[in-house]
Amino acid sequence: MNDTNDVNDTNDSWDIVNALAHRLDAHSDRTDEQRWTLQALKLQEEAGEVAEAVIGALGVNPRKGFSHDWDDVRREACDVALSALVMLTRMGGDPRRFFEEHLRSVAGRDLPDTAADTAVDTTADTTA
Repeated sequence: MNDTNDVNDTNDSWDIVNALAHRLDAHSDRTDEQRWTLQALKLQEEAGEVAEAVIGALGVNPRKGFSHDWDDVRREACDVALSALVMLTRMGGDPRRFFEEHLRSVAGRDLPDTAADTAVDTTADTTA
């Protein structure tokens, strides 16, 4: 079964992220650190596309006018998030656990105590 069929058989976002990361790694002969560096550059490229979309949504560039809308900005922001998760996955280990632990840490730092306790439930059964 190919990656596309695997992705269509699941609703788990992390399965899709893992499939994308695997596909990229399968087509690369670079070292781990080179792949991670290139993925970091891809992440920055995607962030630039968010900025371009915001400029277009505001119509700031007189040559291009209103070239984007706020849904374009949302899509570009999703590309940034996806690129970051793919990077985390390509770096190995357990990216889901790492992300959820980091999210819990940020919640503990920035949200009231009651919200931090329920912000991320890493013990929930996600296989159901």
